[in-house]
Amino acid sequence: MNIDAATSILNNAIQVILFASMPSVGLGLIVGLMVAVFQAVTQIQEQTLTFVPKMVVVLLVIGATFPWMFRIIMELTINLWNNIPLYSQ
Repeated sequence: MNIDAATSILNNAIQVILFASMPSVGLGLIVGLMVAVFQAVTQIQEQTLTFVPKMVVVLLVIGATFPWMFRIIMELTINLWNNIPLYSQ
């Protein structure tokens, strides 16, 4: 296994991780910003008000996109598994 193959594997893995986590992280960020603006406008400083909506949204997004996330992660895994003979040379 040379350095180019290792770099390619790491690059693909990082891309899959970023791509799979983008919906939940992005919507969590948007909800967090909306709650922060709401808290600034109303001057309510309740800690659970920031945590609970983000947690609910992230869990709902993960539940809705889990088959898609699982598919792209499994494609990476199967690709790595099938290329083991190439990497061992």
